[in-house]
Amino acid sequence: MRVAVLTSGGDSAGMNAAVRAVVKQAIVRGCETYIVREGYEGLVKGNADGHFSDGTITPPQDQGVEANLRFGYGGLLKDGEGDSTDDNGKTLKGRYIVRVGWDDVRGWMGEGGTIIGTARCAEFRTIEGRTAAVYNLIKEGINALVVCGGDGSLTGADTLRAEWPKLVADLRAQDRITEQQANAYQHLVIVGLVGSIDNDMAMTDLTIGAPTALHRICESMDNISSTASSHSRAFVIEVMGRHCGWLALMAGVSGGADFVFIPECPPTSDSWEDEMCTVISRHREAGKRKTIVIVAEGALDKNLNPIKPDKIKDILRERLKLDTRVTTLGHTQRGGRPCAWDRILPTLQGIEAVNALLESTPETPSYMIGIRENQMTRVPLVEAVKQTQAVAEAISRKDFATATQLRDPEFREAFDGFLTVSSLNPDYILPKEKHLRIAIMHVGAPAGGMNAATRTAVRYCLAHGHTPLAIQNGFKGLLDDSIFPLSWLRVDSWMTRGGSELGTNRASPEDDIGDIASKFQQHAIDGLFLIGGFEALSGLLELEEARKHYPQFHIPMVHLPATLSNNVPVTEFSLGSDTSLNALVDACDAIKQSASASRNRVFIVETQGGMCGYIATMGALATGAVIVYTPEVGMNLHMLRSDVKFLQRRYELDERGKAEGRLVLKSEKSSSVFSLDVVTQIFKEEGGNLFDARSASLGHTLQGGIPSPMDRARASRLSLKCMAFIEEHAWALKAKPTKGRKADKNSAAVITITGSTVKFTPVLEMVEHADMKNRRGLNPWWANYKQLAEILGSKNYFAGKLGQ
Repeated sequence: MRVAVLTSGGDSAGMNAAVRAVVKQAIVRGCETYIVREGYEGLVKGNADGHFSDGTITPPQDQGVEANLRFGYGGLLKDGEGDSTDDNGKTLKGRYIVRVGWDDVRGWMGEGGTIIGTARCAEFRTIEGRTAAVYNLIKEGINALVVCGGDGSLTGADTLRAEWPKLVADLRAQDRITEQQANAYQHLVIVGLVGSIDNDMAMTDLTIGAPTALHRICESMDNISSTASSHSRAFVIEVMGRHCGWLALMAGVSGGADFVFIPECPPTSDSWEDEMCTVISRHREAGKRKTIVIVAEGALDKNLNPIKPDKIKDILRERLKLDTRVTTLGHTQRGGRPCAWDRILPTLQGIEAVNALLESTPETPSYMIGIRENQMTRVPLVEAVKQTQAVAEAISRKDFATATQLRDPEFREAFDGFLTVSSLNPDYILPKEKHLRIAIMHVGAPAGGMNAATRTAVRYCLAHGHTPLAIQNGFKGLLDDSIFPLSWLRVDSWMTRGGSELGTNRASPEDDIGDIASKFQQHAIDGLFLIGGFEALSGLLELEEARKHYPQFHIPMVHLPATLSNNVPVTEFSLGSDTSLNALVDACDAIKQSASASRNRVFIVETQGGMCGYIATMGALATGAVIVYTPEVGMNLHMLRSDVKFLQRRYELDERGKAEGRLVLKSEKSSSVFSLDVVTQIFKEEGGNLFDARSASLGHTLQGGIPSPMDRARASRLSLKCMAFIEEHAWALKAKPTKGRKADKNSAAVITITGSTVKFTPVLEMVEHADMKNRRGLNPWWANYKQLAEILGSKNYFAGKLGQ
């Protein structure tokens, strides 16, 4: 099969990673691979005379990476020299459907935008334009297409597929194609990948480019916040989102905004001006020095009148006398290097797209590759587009409840949560008899998102009349009575702070369990919220087991996993792991630049992670590392010998003078014998004249820094659920007679993400899924990604060829 991939519509970060993945997976699966320059315009224009293939349907005799290593156009594409001629006389002038090989897409993953170009093509909307597209594809022998774009681009692809048989018949009747070609290319198979920074496609949690756009927005918000606070100013920030408020909402949640305007959830009052001013006045009266209002470009009031940034600015200036500025972020949201998840997600979706193509038949629908939590999904493209368009239709009918329901399941939940933690609305206060004293504690190593989760929990508590009690320095701090209530304003800036503002350590409660029970009673704790990694899990388990001896522990206790290692069992994500992956990507991008500048150089990069290889494995997918070592698999001499042979062969095949640096990722505890220095020396010695080796240990740099927007948003979402969990179980316990009051096992739980479900798993059940000795989960969902990363690095192919 010959597979082509194109990008269409607005560009988004991650498109290049998707193209790279499609090309490499298609080669691995025995296909020839092509890129289409300039989107549908390239399909319509095709190749100038003299550049057509013979249209043969006979596959080449030699398949695999070596047979499809390079065709010489990768440099022209990456360097933006499409219409110029390189030193070897190659040019892309007049060529829009171009065959590419394995090395032609090397280094594309970290590039922003789309290297192969995109253009809005009016001609493709005509039957003549689509006929030309069919003709050009058949001439190149292509009948499988991957399209990366928004709903309009995917609709165009499905239209092309539906019309294909008729257009083929028309071309044959006009004698523009042969009978052999007409018989061979009776059907077109297509798969869609959603590239859209707005995250506006239904039936998927995320679209390619949305996480990076959110990064750009939050970076700008973080910078604006400091100057806003310095001058006690208000800032109105306009973000993209013509028909979808996901970016504005997530930016509001992740950046700690005071108010957000989005199309799906307009202010409910007749006067949005009064509603906004009431909220912001409360914040100012509480002592807040800065005001941040986020407005989506398509924001509307309840009567569908546009809400514009300048209007908001005027209201804040005139009514509240605030020194107000407007910042429109514009196309800065589209640009820049992709974040870690916008490299991993397009890679996994690109691979799934090729698999879906190869499994397609004329009877199967055109699929869109989506994601639910971390599971790749295939959904009928037409249904996804129809549901997406239904959102805009619902808004136009003022049916905002339906509009939010058609978004992903957490959309309304996130909006309601934002209102709860940001509004200081006295209407949320519960009756006094329902008020609780909820203790919050950080346990284990610091992780990005801990403070964001704490901020959300504190504000939820205060909004409902509860008392949030901060425990400093973990269980040791509790024994020292380092416990105090937190205020609404004190945690205001915690959303963007890394590390742990409460302080944390790895001490367990086991040795002081009686004293800890006494402290629970002394401070009248009604619920415990633990935020941390495997140590927090172990601590919760010890408290649960101590219930049979200490009635003080018969309260709801919940653990929110937060660890860069992502080693807590059952759950698929922990707070801090996304921040750590982004720190790893930033470091590896810089290291790879150095490695490439030195040409024949391999960098062995050591990551944190303890006995869990999550960071190294997912980091390999995000950085394009060719080899990854993890504790789960371990290391041995045979493995190192095989890897040296692979690197030797790979550098032998590189173009002379154009060899690029390569990355090897090693988890810190992947071997107690083969340390970072030992592995580096082995590679350096065995590389000979082919390649050199250097090492870099990232250490605690993976823990620090500003939490990623994904970690902040996830922290807020899960923290709200944890607070609701504590309320539910605490009120149920208080309804029981005081004497002999006991909490059931479900009241000591860990909030977990499994597949597309968020649930509370009793801590006693967690043990069944844990390797307690190695402090990690059993059968992690990402285990197979190590092999996948090495397949994309070509290690598996060459290992087979070299008989290893």
